[in-house]
Amino acid sequence: MHIRSISYCDPLAAFQFFAKDRHAALLDGASAHESGKNFSYIGVNPFCVIVMTQHGVTIDGKPAGGDPFAVLQQKRDEYAGESFESPVPFSGGVLGYFGYELANCLEKLPKPRRDAFDLPSMAIGFYDVVAAFDHRERKAWILSSGLPEKTSAARRARAEARAECLAQKLAQAPVDLPAVDWAPRGSWQAELERGEIEQRIAKIIDYIRAGDIFQANFTQRLRAARPQGLDDFTLYRRLRALNPAPFAAFLRCGEISVASASPELFLRLRGACVESRPIKGTRARDPDPARDAALAAELNNSSKDRAENLMIVDLMRNDLSRVCDPGSVHVPHLCALESFASVHHLTSTVAGRLRKGADPVDLLRASFPGGSITGAPKIRAMEIIHELEPAPRGVYCGCVGWIGFDCAMDMSMTIRTLTIAGDTILAQAGGGIVADSDAGAEYEESMIKLAPLLRAVTGEKP
Repeated sequence: MHIRSISYCDPLAAFQFFAKDRHAALLDGASAHESGKNFSYIGVNPFCVIVMTQHGVTIDGKPAGGDPFAVLQQKRDEYAGESFESPVPFSGGVLGYFGYELANCLEKLPKPRRDAFDLPSMAIGFYDVVAAFDHRERKAWILSSGLPEKTSAARRARAEARAECLAQKLAQAPVDLPAVDWAPRGSWQAELERGEIEQRIAKIIDYIRAGDIFQANFTQRLRAARPQGLDDFTLYRRLRALNPAPFAAFLRCGEISVASASPELFLRLRGACVESRPIKGTRARDPDPARDAALAAELNNSSKDRAENLMIVDLMRNDLSRVCDPGSVHVPHLCALESFASVHHLTSTVAGRLRKGADPVDLLRASFPGGSITGAPKIRAMEIIHELEPAPRGVYCGCVGWIGFDCAMDMSMTIRTLTIAGDTILAQAGGGIVADSDAGAEYEESMIKLAPLLRAVTGEKP
């Protein structure tokens, strides 16, 4: 591994240079509020790209046999490297998104819905060189592995050349960002009317009372035509300004872009230590400090929201237990109150120790899709979601993140996320429905979560 120190700069400004590249990726941790975890990464020009569409899996555009997780595992094993001392958690590897409909490759579920957008259900690249930024220490590096070269000499030469190339490009990037352009303004169209959404929520409550499930996560989708003059990266910057988040990301994946302001950690793996931090329970923030504190206290004391959170904690404990050492799965934090730019949330932490012989793809396979965006029991909840949601979820409710060549992993839940497909922008949000849910209140909660996404397109400044 070739590690090269570079001058610290704003990764958002540096990324401008790459924002229109077909496979450029920015993992934007500048807004992280967890001590020691605020890193950002820029990945460009991957040496291998794996995509899953309705026609199957391709590697660099060529058909590949097998399910997408098996293809990923085989390819990742081919490039898995030895551990080494790194200044940052991610020093190269797999980076991209895993869409919700990949669940059909893991479980026997109804055939995925299709729509006019027909988005890939997975788009990932293998990045041999990345730029990494430590916001706390204000340090930056380029890390270059030299893959996919096989011999030591060839790998060393490639690593140094690729690091030099990226360093030169970063040196050409603008030092400062221009002001965010809020002038282009668009409008949204809901795919279901409020009354229809509430009827479908009521149907889920009927399923719960009949004993089918304990909880299901129901979502609604809206679409907007791209406002003239609004490019994908500017849209991400708008969303970032409105809703700074610890697991923000901007991905260019061929013909589509993903702009995410996720607050939720789906999976983290360091060595054998596994962590998931499911979110359940939401209240809007209020600009008045007293009212804001009252809303936070209301959420913290809500038996309904705490019960909703506990159901998903139990589900995640079960999922992690499939690949963790017996007895190692535990809950260090249950229903902790966390406050973000636009909402308060209840967040729990589920942790465990990955069993010997298991790897990051095994962990992902055992846990995907996350319990907080499905329900409990998971399979029946997903069947009901398929019955009642009229469109595929696509990128939304899957995960975005990285799997290192060293087997470390970070994946965020792709909530609070915009998908840009050509000249159409998609936004989606929802919530967990339980027996004592009120359909009208659940609809309002989904609109609270959607608010910053919608405002990013309508051009309403923070």
